[in-house]
Amino acid sequence: MLPRFLTGFGIFVVYYIIVVFLFLVIRALFHPPRELFRKMLHIMCAMSIFIILHEFDTWYLAILNLAIFTLLLYPIIGYLERFPKIMEVLVQRKSGEIRWSLVLIYVAMSILIVIFWGWLGEQWKYIITASIMAWGFGDSLAALVGKAYGKNIVKSRYTDGKKTVEGTITMFLAAFIAIFIVLLISTSFPWYLCLLAASIVAPICALVELISHHGFDTITVPLSVAVPLYFIMVLFSFMGV
Repeated sequence: MLPRFLTGFGIFVVYYIIVVFLFLVIRALFHPPRELFRKMLHIMCAMSIFIILHEFDTWYLAILNLAIFTLLLYPIIGYLERFPKIMEVLVQRKSGEIRWSLVLIYVAMSILIVIFWGWLGEQWKYIITASIMAWGFGDSLAALVGKAYGKNIVKSRYTDGKKTVEGTITMFLAAFIAIFIVLLISTSFPWYLCLLAASIVAPICALVELISHHGFDTITVPLSVAVPLYFIMVLFSFMGV
């Protein structure tokens, strides 16, 4: 068990080393906009869920991997924050932002892993994938579109005054596509039921993202996908379709 865990952990660490290196090269050569660079890192962090779900044999080793990685990386990032030029390269907008984001995404992944792998069983792991992909691509694209093209601010006491109609629509579309593709690949349900499930869950996901504040959409959005999606899948199974 230990050799398998160490292999998985090593692959996880190497993945991040390669991703950060490639992204720094991309930034140096092509100078992408700051927000685009931030969201590219955001998506690559979400993509790490594939390593977690495929390189670890048990749910508790997957969580152990996340815990150790966070405990090692958190103080390293804290030390690097002493050097503003380095954090400028990593596009950190305020002190502690990267560390806080790191904790939130791995808390979200851990909650999903405990429920949809450890508690309900390995056959539900695809819900973890769908939830993280909907959040990763949906939140990133919504922010990019909202900042670049958003002209209609959603005015409500439940929002932070920065969310736009254009960004929310993008969130819905990206989440819909992500959920549909994951279900189509990972389940035996016909495409039209996968389409129906995505059509029901994606609006919930977009609404939760709209009213979430202070970065907590990193937790609330994946859960807003996972919970209704689980009950929909159970319903489909109960109906024998």
